[in-house]
Amino acid sequence: MRLKERGFGMKTVIFDLDGTLADTSRDLICAANACFSRAGHGDLLDRVADAATAFRGGRAMLTLGYDRLGLGAAEVERDYPYLLEWYGENIDTHTVMYPGAVAAVERLRSGGYAVGICTNKPEGLAETLLTRLGVRSLFASLIGADTLPVKKPDAAPFVAAVEQAGGEVTRSLLVGDTVTDRETSRAAGVPSLLITFGPSGRGVADLAPEGLLDHYDDLDREVARLIG
Repeated sequence: MRLKERGFGMKTVIFDLDGTLADTSRDLICAANACFSRAGHGDLLDRVADAATAFRGGRAMLTLGYDRLGLGAAEVERDYPYLLEWYGENIDTHTVMYPGAVAAVERLRSGGYAVGICTNKPEGLAETLLTRLGVRSLFASLIGADTLPVKKPDAAPFVAAVEQAGGEVTRSLLVGDTVTDRETSRAAGVPSLLITFGPSGRGVADLAPEGLLDHYDDLDREVARLIG
């Protein structure tokens, strides 16, 4: 009987995408600013200072920008479809994988781990971005914000990503960068490993994850420590 049939699925590492595997902030900010410019307001977000908000999603960026003008939800919902359209057409202009990320994922695969992605980016956009970056084939699963009726921090998308990759939740962990990822791991009852090289830096330690990742060169060691 194979291990999976006996309930011993592969050890699995699930990654968030934006701000964890790839620095997508600049293209996301540009998409939000395109919305503001179309509405006659010019660029309302800064590519560096507002990078952390970019990793919280399109509506968060629009909300931040319109809050600065004293505007609100109506403008956000009006512009959100255009943001997705503009971003989809310019999705990889500035985006790059973080240093060492590709090699680290390849090492995990070679070491017998299943790897996948659980993101709050719409699934179609995530597919497009990963394909254009040339890394889609590295991941056995991809669950996006609209794959299921719920998204992170609900545990269901993470569980689906693990199962789609052929893994077992009790032998898995989530690599992420935000409180959303931390809450998702708690909901799923698994360890979280949060990166420290994003906009929040080592401030993510305040979220009390089971591990911190300072560079992808250290991923193998941290994964082995957390799930063996």
